[in-house]
Amino acid sequence: MTEVRPTAAASASLWERDEEVAAVARALDSLCADRSSSGGLLVFRGEAGLGKTALLAETRRIAEARGCTVWSARGGETLRSVPFNVVRQLLQPALVSMLPEEAREYLGDWYDIAGPALGIAEPGDRRADPQGVCDGLVAAVRRLARRDWPLVLLIDDAHWADQETLHWLAGLTERLDEMSVLVVVTRRSEEVSGPSARHLDTVAAAADGPVTTLSALTPDATAGLTRATLGRHADAAFCREVWAVTAGNPYETVELLAKVQDSELEPVEARAGELRELNRSARGGGLVARLEELGIDATRFAWAAAILGTDISVGLVAKLATLRPDDARRCAELLRTARILTAPGPATGRSAEGDLEFVHPLIATAVYNSIPDALRTAMHGIAARIVADEGHGAAAAARHLLEVHPDDDEDLVGQLREAAREHLAVGAPDAARRCLERALKEPPRPDSHPHVLYELAGATFLTAPARTIGHLRTALGMPGLDGDERVDAVFRLSQALLHNDQLEEAVRTVEAEAARLRPGPARMRLQAVHFMWEGLHAGEATDRSERLAELASTCTGRDNSERALLILRGFDALMHGENAEEVAELCDRALVNGRLAPGLGWTDTEWGIELLLMLANAYGFTDRLDRAETLYNEALRAYETAGWSGGHLALAHAYVGIGHRRRGRLKEAEASLREALRLAERVGRGLPLYWSATCSLVDTLLARGHVEQAWAVAERHGFAPPYPSTIVLPDPRSVRGRLLLAVGRTKDGINELEAAEKAAAARGHHNPVLVPWAADLARALSAEDPARAARLAVDVRRQAERFGTDTAIGEALRCAADLETGQRAVRLYAQAVTYLEASPCQYEYAAARIEFGIAARSVSDLQRGLDLAISCGADGLADRARAALTSGVGPV
Repeated sequence: MTEVRPTAAASASLWERDEEVAAVARALDSLCADRSSSGGLLVFRGEAGLGKTALLAETRRIAEARGCTVWSARGGETLRSVPFNVVRQLLQPALVSMLPEEAREYLGDWYDIAGPALGIAEPGDRRADPQGVCDGLVAAVRRLARRDWPLVLLIDDAHWADQETLHWLAGLTERLDEMSVLVVVTRRSEEVSGPSARHLDTVAAAADGPVTTLSALTPDATAGLTRATLGRHADAAFCREVWAVTAGNPYETVELLAKVQDSELEPVEARAGELRELNRSARGGGLVARLEELGIDATRFAWAAAILGTDISVGLVAKLATLRPDDARRCAELLRTARILTAPGPATGRSAEGDLEFVHPLIATAVYNSIPDALRTAMHGIAARIVADEGHGAAAAARHLLEVHPDDDEDLVGQLREAAREHLAVGAPDAARRCLERALKEPPRPDSHPHVLYELAGATFLTAPARTIGHLRTALGMPGLDGDERVDAVFRLSQALLHNDQLEEAVRTVEAEAARLRPGPARMRLQAVHFMWEGLHAGEATDRSERLAELASTCTGRDNSERALLILRGFDALMHGENAEEVAELCDRALVNGRLAPGLGWTDTEWGIELLLMLANAYGFTDRLDRAETLYNEALRAYETAGWSGGHLALAHAYVGIGHRRRGRLKEAEASLREALRLAERVGRGLPLYWSATCSLVDTLLARGHVEQAWAVAERHGFAPPYPSTIVLPDPRSVRGRLLLAVGRTKDGINELEAAEKAAAARGHHNPVLVPWAADLARALSAEDPARAARLAVDVRRQAERFGTDTAIGEALRCAADLETGQRAVRLYAQAVTYLEASPCQYEYAAARIEFGIAARSVSDLQRGLDLAISCGADGLADRARAALTSGVGPV
């Protein structure tokens, strides 16, 4: 049994909980064994009243007896709309006790990201990235766990936790192996759906062993509890009736036995028939009747407490219930005596003087539902004003404003818009969405209506692009959005269409809006966006390049619209394989003193990440890798500092990986790309960023010679047709074809590379560095169709010389050499080595050096190639060099 066998009604919920308490004890043993121990997670599930809260209280008792630090929080049925409510309950007390400087020191770079969500720091001017805030909160626990080891976190009624807390909890439980902390979660079996249910499923999957489902008390346990409460003289028939009436529910059993004591009912068979009526008075309508018996003031006090739901203080309740302080204190005492309200229990960890909470969530729900509808609505309105007057801000008042009936109140619309801005600033876009959707029901006046829709689109952009499209189209169809705001709305609409895989519609939308504007900066901005989306489209070539070249020829880079057009022209020239020097010169003109212009930074939202990635890639694939890597790493630092942990950070890691891959640092490339893919999966499969990370990782693993791993990644992450409608670098068809050849599916590989040939021809993409299908296809066809293979090799060399980089020409010479034998092959390999030695791409140089060493039977070149291959992490190349050296430097 438990360490202390329950002997009183207060311990009822610990009867028959031996296994659960033992699991807690084992988890605490593991936690306390060593500061370096990994974290643990226990999840207890059960219906209302089965003793989940009591189990947490027992966990706290055992943990504190062992010297643990214990923090607790509880979800609330009426508080699910309050973002970060539960995680604030949990962590805020530990942080507000610190001086601001101390809290900043503990949280480090995460202070400005997670601090606003925890209510210990003012939010910044930008909208916070929800995933970044989640990661910051996980980091906060990691750092606090080191300070307060051994740390135990208790979360009661997680099914009623806000969505933002559940997002954090899911992220935390997946990373418990990185921190020494025990998390214990209780929840009901159902009660949730949608994202909250998915987060709770993630939590359950991370638990140490299967989730424990609590069961009701058996008849024997109910009899033991009855006799422990009423005396050993309670007879068997009476005890059986207690069990029958309560169905073994511990909470209902405790309440029923308390009513038996209050009514001085004899626990004998003759009086057992009265138990059912007595039980009805302890729950539901009986509870309401019991509340009314305490008087109108006590009833108003209880109603006000139920409206507030959390942070229930006598003073705040008195204001809402319009009671004098003395009367409020008297009512609080009455309700405590009646077991309706109580001081915060040990499982909450809160003990501020004057604080109250309901004895059980079932009571809180019953009291809240007993308030007449019209009065409940009015009280929420008053509560919103009181909360705002207390200085808690619009976001805190919004929970109550959401419950007020629409009444054409423009002031309420303004309050909800302000609350939405506060929610967005702390990383709670879903809460902002609820506020703005409620504002639309008021409804707003015509002059503010499109602005509310525009703001709502901003709140739904990351999570629901289809809804964002609808909001923005409606807003743009109304009078009111003018000037830069309208241009920005059109841009946001086109971005949402792009993210919703409606790229052609995005292009048409921007084109139509640009056509209706007079010449000037606004029109030029939309023209640039139009060309940007066209440039990302993987469809057939049009006259876009000619139109873009004509427009860019007039640009001097005097403003960001002109700079954007220069970048777009440079990237377009790159894709078409035009001269690399001219590509780089166009990009240089888009910079200011060699750096990004103000307003074109990685976290500036006017243009988006796509434009800057075009700039960085234009440098990266024209052999200006120093400049490209500077931009890739700037992006990574900018997003990490700003806490943007979603798609932006995933792309930053992906392109840092591409930079490593180009440079020949294959191990570093693989690490960056695996992190990019991990982040991309959190955003969602099938998006262009997911394809970029997957394709680049497969390409890098093939370069390393890890063919089986590359195939496993492709299979696991769906790297196969159909391909996205946007351009992905490197070209997925080319990489997929190379993968198929590597695993021995030669015919399938040839078919894939021929599909890449057709797609590239349709788009006019003739750069053999970005779309390298031709060299691989030439090698694959060398035996069965040497004439075609030779033609392909000639085309590759012609296009490479037109492009003009050392890498492109060197790789073309390698391809030509692979199709030759004897001294002609040796001469071509030698030329390839010369070009690639001047290239920044060390993997390709290592391959050329090894191939030359084999063809020329040169031990020194093979050894040099082997050293390069090892430094690159190219295991397959290194094995080939070793085999050649071992076999006497002959063909292998």
